[in-house]
Amino acid sequence: MVVGGCAAALLATAAGPAYAVDNLPPKQPLVQDLQSKGKPCATGEDTPYVPEPPRLSAMLYDPEEDNQPAESSPVKGEFEAWWTDGAGVEQRRTHTTLTLRSGSRHYWTMPDDIPANTVISWHVRANDGEANSAWSDEGDGSVCSFVYDDVSPEKAVISSPEYPDDDYWTDGVGVYGHFTMDSPSDDVVSYMYDFVGGFSRTVSAEHPGAAVTIPYLPLGSGPDRLRVRAIDRSGRSSGDSYYKFLVTSGRAPVARWKLDDPAGSRSAAAETGTAARAGTGVTFGGPAPSGTGTTATVGLDGSGHGFLTTDAPATDLRKSFAVSGWARPAETGRNMTTASQDAAEEPGFTLGLRNQETGPAWSFAIGGATVSGGAPETGEWAHLLGLYDAETGRARLYVNGHEVGTAAEATPTEAAGAFQIGRARGAVGYRDRWHGDIGDVRVHDRVVVPDEVTELALRKPKLLGYWSLENAVDGTSPERSGGAPLRLGAGASIYRDSDGPCRPEEDPDCPPVPPALVGQGHLSLDGEKGYAAADGPVVDTTESFTLGVVVRLADSDPARPMTVLSQAGEYTDVFKVRYEPSTYSWQLVMPERDEVGAPEKVVAQIKSSEGGQVRRLAVVYDDGTDSITLYLGGSTKATASLPHGLRSTGALQIGRAKAGDGWGEYLHGDVDEVQAYSGALRDRDVPFLGTGTDFCPC
Repeated sequence: MVVGGCAAALLATAAGPAYAVDNLPPKQPLVQDLQSKGKPCATGEDTPYVPEPPRLSAMLYDPEEDNQPAESSPVKGEFEAWWTDGAGVEQRRTHTTLTLRSGSRHYWTMPDDIPANTVISWHVRANDGEANSAWSDEGDGSVCSFVYDDVSPEKAVISSPEYPDDDYWTDGVGVYGHFTMDSPSDDVVSYMYDFVGGFSRTVSAEHPGAAVTIPYLPLGSGPDRLRVRAIDRSGRSSGDSYYKFLVTSGRAPVARWKLDDPAGSRSAAAETGTAARAGTGVTFGGPAPSGTGTTATVGLDGSGHGFLTTDAPATDLRKSFAVSGWARPAETGRNMTTASQDAAEEPGFTLGLRNQETGPAWSFAIGGATVSGGAPETGEWAHLLGLYDAETGRARLYVNGHEVGTAAEATPTEAAGAFQIGRARGAVGYRDRWHGDIGDVRVHDRVVVPDEVTELALRKPKLLGYWSLENAVDGTSPERSGGAPLRLGAGASIYRDSDGPCRPEEDPDCPPVPPALVGQGHLSLDGEKGYAAADGPVVDTTESFTLGVVVRLADSDPARPMTVLSQAGEYTDVFKVRYEPSTYSWQLVMPERDEVGAPEKVVAQIKSSEGGQVRRLAVVYDDGTDSITLYLGGSTKATASLPHGLRSTGALQIGRAKAGDGWGEYLHGDVDEVQAYSGALRDRDVPFLGTGTDFCPC
């Protein structure tokens, strides 16, 4: 007996310590762990509405003290729901879930026979097989409730005072409309809506059943449509309601001074609005920005006599308005105003140039807000547009068709004083007088939308040269409009489809020959000394320009860089477009300065497969945005900042680049459709380059 007892003790010791822990009941379910169809547990006024018999859920836990090492505590849930039926009798349903690990979520999908539009309450408790937890609504807990809504809301009725649903065209682009959505159902809490071409949005009602009004700014003219769905508090949706309306083009300016009056004039005629009398420091008949419809401008000398004024307001600054014009500063070292409107001892707004710690910037100030951006340059034209949107309460500034700075909240005050060109009201007299040129000042009493801003600032590019490279006479290939031809160097020739050794349709054994790149011919370069060149620089590289070209490399795996286009300064190439085989990319390369041995920098590059493929390339320098862009295929692009272009004095080169005192990077391949413009083509126009078709970059 003693031996047996010892053996039993030894076995117990080897098996590890023994545990004797009393079972603890599961934890009371917490209200924050309970949901009715994914909606948090709530009751009373916060009772959630659901569109179908919901799935109730609860997280259930057993105390960790119950667990043995490497064990988990399984629990099951006991749900109970109750309500009062139409006869006043209480009804109850219960459900017990499967047994799951502690910390699992337990579910009960309510039966289909539960009544609609009735408050149904529920609670839950956990059971570990030996003991129950407290119900979830005991003590500090709370009962959960829901209402099953089985009826979808009625369709919304839509109306708008500005844009009625009829067959009449209504004013217009840049003018807000206000659209009211109202469903007859009294439980609608939000509306889902979208306009043609827009994203779907949702707006909430102030309280169930309340109508909702939204603002909408038409950005283009033509037929438009609003589609609306009413959403009730259960999430049920009505059918679609449609509201169709017709939007006209944007209203003309309420005031416009072209400022193209004859030299010697003493006032500026108004196309609309009031004529502006001119001070003696104003000179009419000045130069106009190229590529625009403006034919002349006024010069202001920056003195107390350099101004124009209407002696009357142009518009109500407390409503939406825009003011715009062309400006060319003769200096940038001080604050200067292109346009303003008087208030009491201060301007209601100012549009012009402001000096900041970081340097001069264009500026639009109104109602305590200032928006600044862009980089004014002495002697350089810029199109400015300041916009105040009364619907959003924000001021914006556009320079050369692009928004700059950050839109700012503004609260304009009444400014019923005179409209000013070239000065701003101060506490004592006028200040910030303009020194430079101003043209085509306009005032709109509405929002000028982005597409309109772009058109106002557009400087239409001018074609400088178009060499289709279809033929050559006496070593030159003509320009299509009779301009200066391209001279062909040794190793360069014009290939035409008819130049093949034979014709495949006549000789089945005729070897395949690549067709002309575009049209019937192209320029072929031998890669050793072949090139073509203009008689001088074609584009002014200090101003906006565009160059386009079509190229095909002859080698499938080139061994060295090869230049397609270049134009030199006094000592080095101001730019060159080349293929770099080491990175499999087309590159735009520029020097840091026009000096012998100046370091070159790849300012933009686009990766592409190597030879054998026809590539359409373009370079666009936009002096207005201080950017230069390399395009491949008309859509793929890489853009770099270029505040100042270097001046080029050398001829445009096709197929070679500067190399010390000579030339290098000769292209082995074919070139076609060389096109050059003064001015920057827009993204939408670049794809037309190199297609062999005439187009208008309007």
